[in-house]
Amino acid sequence: MEWKLFADLAEAAGTRTVSVTVEDDATVGDALDALLGAHPALESRVFTDGELSDHINVLRNGETATLEDDAEDGDELALFPPVSGG
Repeated sequence: MEWKLFADLAEAAGTRTVSVTVEDDATVGDALDALLGAHPALESRVFTDGELSDHINVLRNGETATLEDDAEDGDELALFPPVSGG
């Protein structure tokens, strides 16, 4: 499956897309662990005190996801901070 990263998260990882491999019965949280294993610089931007930061949004196939949701081969996952503008 593939993660799409946005804004400062893409900058920290040095790329906008990251493919990860997880077990067949994986969750979005497992896929996030694989992402952070490949790009540890993201951890401090994604987690606060061991919990997913309130300001981080996680999507699975374009829909809001939780870390407990199932993740399947071929899913497109996205991770981004809030975006604002004028």
